[in-house]
Amino acid sequence: MANSYKNAFYDPTVTTAVTVYTTPANTTSLIKNIQITNEGGSKVVKVSITDSSASTDYQVAYASISGATICNLAKDIIVLEPGDILKIQSSDTTGISGIVSYLEIDF
Repeated sequence: MANSYKNAFYDPTVTTAVTVYTTPANTTSLIKNIQITNEGGSKVVKVSITDSSASTDYQVAYASISGATICNLAKDIIVLEPGDILKIQSSDTTGISGIVSYLEIDF
């Protein structure tokens, strides 16, 4: 069993949901942080998870961000199983970016 700390980055070019991370086969992923940076203006950010075992999307975080700020949308650890997909959507593509920090545990 190997543990690897990694990051995935969010730099949107569309205002629809963007796949930021997909959990590999034979892996459990622990999402530690979903940090969004807004350089200015008002934006809405949504985070969803596609549960691959149920083929269902679940919204897990929502934020209305105003002005230059940084916010963490993961209030605690989020556990993803093999094939689960983390997506982020923002109402604007300018002046917004993010990073997802996670631990992959292979089995």
